[in-house]
Amino acid sequence: MATLKRFEDLDIWLLARKLCAKIFLFTEKGAFIKDFNFKGQIRAASGSIMDNIAEGFGRGGNKEFVNFLSIAIGSCCEVKSQLYRALDWIYISDVEFKECYDLAEEINLKSGSLINYLNKSNYKGEKFKNRK
Repeated sequence: MATLKRFEDLDIWLLARKLCAKIFLFTEKGAFIKDFNFKGQIRAASGSIMDNIAEGFGRGGNKEFVNFLSIAIGSCCEVKSQLYRALDWIYISDVEFKECYDLAEEINLKSGSLINYLNKSNYKGEKFKNRK
């Protein structure tokens, strides 16, 4: 963790970016395109995942990063719930659902593992590096 200098190098952020892009694409077609509220909601939730990972990393402290990772996990669960709604309303195919759901699940699991690592680490973060 200490060797990473940019949030863009985090696997979970890259996965979240991929999920966000996939959601954008399927909300631009079919019945989804006219459901402005739902389209905006699922796009915002998927964007929140990657944004919270980035913001937490940028805070420079483990405790804040853990907090933002937990928010990202919450947004990920929100997206998973919305994926079920999109599937039930026949806005997305079974394949689109599975692709996105599996990505969201992978983000959740890896975020949880990172939280566990950070909670056990003696390293407190860049902003505390030179403090006694």
